[in-house]
Amino acid sequence: MIGEVDQPRVEKAIVQDKTHFLQMKEHPWLSIASFIAILLLWEWVSQMAWVPPLFLPAPSSILSEGWTMLKTGIIFKHIFSSLTRILWGFVIACSLGVMVGILIGFFSIPEAVGNPIIAATFPIPKIAILPLLILWLGIGEASKVAVIALGVFFPMVINVYTGVKNVDPLLIKAALSLGSNRARIIRKVILPSILPMIFAGMKLGIGIALLLVVAAEMVAADAGIGFMILTAADLMQTKKLMVGLIILSLLGIFFNWLFQKLERFFVPWKQ
Repeated sequence: MIGEVDQPRVEKAIVQDKTHFLQMKEHPWLSIASFIAILLLWEWVSQMAWVPPLFLPAPSSILSEGWTMLKTGIIFKHIFSSLTRILWGFVIACSLGVMVGILIGFFSIPEAVGNPIIAATFPIPKIAILPLLILWLGIGEASKVAVIALGVFFPMVINVYTGVKNVDPLLIKAALSLGSNRARIIRKVILPSILPMIFAGMKLGIGIALLLVVAAEMVAADAGIGFMILTAADLMQTKKLMVGLIILSLLGIFFNWLFQKLERFFVPWKQ
């Protein structure tokens, strides 16, 4: 038509995505294949008798020993004893760690009092305190639960404290402007904001709990995975010792998977 001006054609430019390497892809089959390859190599080395079975038993013989322990039921006694101590110590430490972390992170006077105490006691090896705990609490379950709780408490309180300090101050000011008091701010602003740090502390804490329960059961116990490992080492039962180590590894994998699932459920905005 007269008077119309032809519009110039606009061609879309193809922009190369330079951020694709930042996307972390999962490789489950590669993880499984590498694990199977290590087991096959281990079995081959053992079958070739390059290492005496006393020092490195074959995976097949370890599985056979584990199956025998499963059929007799003795392994469940040790697992139940260790899990009971771990769960009691873990729950106590997580509860206290969250409360103390929020307290010293949100209030200035508790922070001034608590920070030096935590800095002074955190570097002390918790297993070194076990003889003192046995003297105070006796040789029963209380001393074992206490040493686990002490070990888990510090990563919990430090992570929670760090999380509180990193809460966006604008959120706190907005809550104050809307008339919220301190208790409501902690419940509605602080706690949701520090959930990722709480789960990070729990993941660290459960690993420490597994380490400490074994050490505690080696000192004073008549049942538990640590007791089983120590007894097997004293009697030169390497296959039974390896079964204990595998159980600890499986427990670590299970708890890590469990906390990842719980974190995805309770902290969906992090994904």
